[in-house]
Amino acid sequence: MKRSLKLALIIFISCSSFLFSQNKNKTELDKNFTHVVYFWLENPNSTEDRNAFEISLKKFLKNSQYAQTKFIGVPAETPREVVDNSFTYSLILSFPSREIQDLYQKEPAHLLFIKESEHLWKKVQVYDSLGIE
Repeated sequence: MKRSLKLALIIFISCSSFLFSQNKNKTELDKNFTHVVYFWLENPNSTEDRNAFEISLKKFLKNSQYAQTKFIGVPAETPREVVDNSFTYSLILSFPSREIQDLYQKEPAHLLFIKESEHLWKKVQVYDSLGIE
């Protein structure tokens, strides 16, 4: 009986550790407010420009006080008529409210990212959405 209990406890701890490690890096999308940004770099084939942009963007996201979900993407190259693969990078952020997103717009980390990187892009397109749930 003691041995079975000990084995069950070991299995429980192992499973709990696994589940915790799987979920601790997962960021849930806050459905209240999403901020989706598409960037078209001036020189999208320049490795130097891409590296500089990614470093600045990752630094910004690491230091943002307000952004919850933090997703950086590149075109998936899905060949469908309704898909626009012309952008260089996408950014998806979520916030608990429009007011928090307004604070994010003025936070030092966001303003520094713009200052460091705006010379790298030729176009930026933003789509902000409020959740309907």
